[in-house]
Amino acid sequence: MDQLIAYLIDSSHLLSITDYFEQMSVDVYDWVLVFALLFLGLELLDDAANHRLSKNRLLETVSSIVTQIPYYITEIMIFAVAVYSYFAIYKLIPWKMPVNTYSFLLVLLMADFTYYVEHFCLHKIRLFWLAHSVHHSSNVMNTATAFRFSLFDPIVSALFHIPLLLMGFHPIFIFAAEILIQAYQFWIHNEMVGKLGPLEWVFNTPSHHRVHHGSDKEYIDTNYGGILIIWDRIFGTFAKETKLPTYGLTTPMTSKNPFVVQFYEFPKLFRDLRKAKSIGQFFGYLLRPPGWQPKQ
Repeated sequence: MDQLIAYLIDSSHLLSITDYFEQMSVDVYDWVLVFALLFLGLELLDDAANHRLSKNRLLETVSSIVTQIPYYITEIMIFAVAVYSYFAIYKLIPWKMPVNTYSFLLVLLMADFTYYVEHFCLHKIRLFWLAHSVHHSSNVMNTATAFRFSLFDPIVSALFHIPLLLMGFHPIFIFAAEILIQAYQFWIHNEMVGKLGPLEWVFNTPSHHRVHHGSDKEYIDTNYGGILIIWDRIFGTFAKETKLPTYGLTTPMTSKNPFVVQFYEFPKLFRDLRKAKSIGQFFGYLLRPPGWQPKQ
């Protein structure tokens, strides 16, 4: 074990260590995906046993899973562009962070903070909310909700992680950290796991994330964390689960049509942009939080 740790820390094995973390993150994601599908089956059995498996709940679950099809298509294309671009930029940066295990752990921590900032902006900037609203549009909270993504999400993620690249971190480390943080999200989308005691102080948990998906007034725009909930506690965006949330958007989206799910918020933004009476109002509708209206 000591030899393995020494090998991973030794930056002379640059190619090997980047390959290791790349493969490790992909393997973790694949196994988490298998676990998520098995856990979803358990959730559906639990719903059936408790007489909650209605037609609406089942169709909502299927609708969430189907959103992965357009998401993965754009994910493949954007990821290919991001890999090429990140490595091209990395070659031009004169400073480089060490490539070892300690650097990877630092990248993972900073990527988790980046996720918090990105997530905050997805809620507070309406242009980004167009994409993120897809993830929040379901009125059901189960593992399938973790699959519910906009086809524009990969673009936003690629943009927000550029600062880590400019700091000199190796692109493979950044991509691996993103994959691990994304993999973590699967297990926190459910109602079956209750509160987890002391872990609730540090980590994002199903209880914390149920709050994040709540449309209740006291829950809106809270608990943005990825793996860690400490960012929310530090920056004052934390809310404790005091009751089972009402899931979905404040203006409910009830369609199960995958096309409607993907583009539900777009017509509302276009209507607001058309009624803008100035450049300020136009960009206000784009860049201010959802629901913003100019002063009369």
